[in-house]
Amino acid sequence: MKKGAFSLIELMIVIVIMGVIYTMSVRSFPTETQKIEEQLSLLNLKEYLKGLEYEKTARIICLDDCQSCDIVIDGEINSTIENFVDDSIHVYRYSYLQGVQEVMKEAYFNERDVQEYVCFSYGVDKKGVGDQVLIEYKNAAYDFTRYLEPTQKYASLEEAADAKSNLIEEVKK
Repeated sequence: MKKGAFSLIELMIVIVIMGVIYTMSVRSFPTETQKIEEQLSLLNLKEYLKGLEYEKTARIICLDDCQSCDIVIDGEINSTIENFVDDSIHVYRYSYLQGVQEVMKEAYFNERDVQEYVCFSYGVDKKGVGDQVLIEYKNAAYDFTRYLEPTQKYASLEEAADAKSNLIEEVKK
């Protein structure tokens, strides 16, 4: 007797095997958030925060010695990133008249009302406008002051300040 088709049991076994293989392969792929957090740097921080879903603000806050940083969306901690920056980071504001001035580290009170010091903080508002700062970290300077352009990286804080001065001079013409 010659069989021309598969039995129902044979088909079900094949479907179960395919389902198990599919489930194992999907779990091994990192999610989009995991990929971005693994590749998160100061250069793409503004775009990362702007890409999150939030109503008021999205912010990264690194406390005390900057060992870990929290992604805070609308006042609630969403995720934690380890070793994003260290305590050698410096944040500055730029003024055409006064030049570069370091931003003082602020105090932060956690949910238990315990005071912690903010090692680094950067945020964007509901319109996607980020904090207007220059950041010096590991022999480079990052310019977060441009509204419509991605973060610019410079070799030094002086180079970043010169670029800001040149831009202001161009606009004045």
